[in-house]
Amino acid sequence: MINSDIYDYVNVLDQAADAAWLRNEAISNNIANADTPGYKRQDVSFEEELKHALKANKYESLDQKVGDINLKHIEGRVYTDSANYSYRLDGNNVDIDNENVELASNQIKYNAMIQSISGKFTDLQRVMK
Repeated sequence: MINSDIYDYVNVLDQAADAAWLRNEAISNNIANADTPGYKRQDVSFEEELKHALKANKYESLDQKVGDINLKHIEGRVYTDSANYSYRLDGNNVDIDNENVELASNQIKYNAMIQSISGKFTDLQRVMK
């Protein structure tokens, strides 16, 4: 994490990319355990925490909100999805088709975040020249 105001967006994107990477690992683990009896799928919570942090003060601009976020309290957390009830007799709640769609979606999000981070550093390089 870089401690400077000009890197606030980069730091948020970095945290989001880390959470997306963690979600990718969780989804891959779900796919690997699709036939394991009693296995409950896992997912990562990050977006709701970020959304909550950004709504903390509705009278600030987005730039101020991003600058005020304490990123140490916002990180991706793996949780077991017990709310997604299983209709299988073995108690496993992994839907392989849904997991494959989630994996593809998550990879697109991750690539977009990495490109955004790269773009921010490219912009900074242009300014410094």
